[in-house]
Amino acid sequence: QVQLVESGGGLVQPGGSLRLSCAASGSIFSIYAMGWYRQAPGKQRELVAGITSSNSTNYGDSVKGRFTISRDNAKNTVYLQMNSLKPEDTAVYYCNADQVVVLGLFPRDYWGQGTQVTVSS
Repeated sequence: QVQLVESGGGLVQPGGSLRLSCAASGSIFSIYAMGWYRQAPGKQRELVAGITSSNSTNYGDSVKGRFTISRDNAKNTVYLQMNSLKPEDTAVYYCNADQVVVLGLFPRDYWGQGTQVTVSS
């Protein structure tokens, strides 16, 4: 079974920074893409940032220029560096691993349990 474990969330003041990490564990052969989504109360889950195994990245419009996604393929780990945080960045952040190949199983995606990020003074 594949598990995604997130860390790094918390409370930060506006203008501050946080770094989220997500490590995928299990009998993983490969992962095509990893990314971060977020969901604020009363809102739909939205893409924050994604990165492929070849390090091609994409970002949600609201975080461009402030957030940076990176990935360590050897460790099956994805990071999200969040700078210049705003109160509207407050949400539960979820890690996603897309097209995960486990030997003997069809590729599928997996989700982490979520980590709370709160931006408030």
